[in-house]
Amino acid sequence: MRSLMLAVAVALMWVPGAVQAASLRCGSALVSDGASKSDVIAKCGEPIAKESRSESEETKMRDGDTSTKRVVQKTFEEWTYNFGPNRLMQVVVFENGKLIDVKSGGYGR
Repeated sequence: MRSLMLAVAVALMWVPGAVQAASLRCGSALVSDGASKSDVIAKCGEPIAKESRSESEETKMRDGDTSTKRVVQKTFEEWTYNFGPNRLMQVVVFENGKLIDVKSGGYGR
């Protein structure tokens, strides 16, 4: 029984966590979570497409009997990179100018 519990614990260490780091390889360069837009351009060049949107998020803060509302404006940008027909296109997502996610698209041209 003890060896079974040990085996389960070891197996769980190999299960990827819910939070995964976003990263993108451009040639020999690598950009990852927290990179600025200028870092990505320096390592990967200009994307083939850029899209942006803004979102407002309301947060409520409570301090004793007092409640305060605060609206936070967030800007999201999605840049698409096409690395050719043998690689998947990559969509790089920025929040307020910092890289937060990388998604794969279809094969490039």
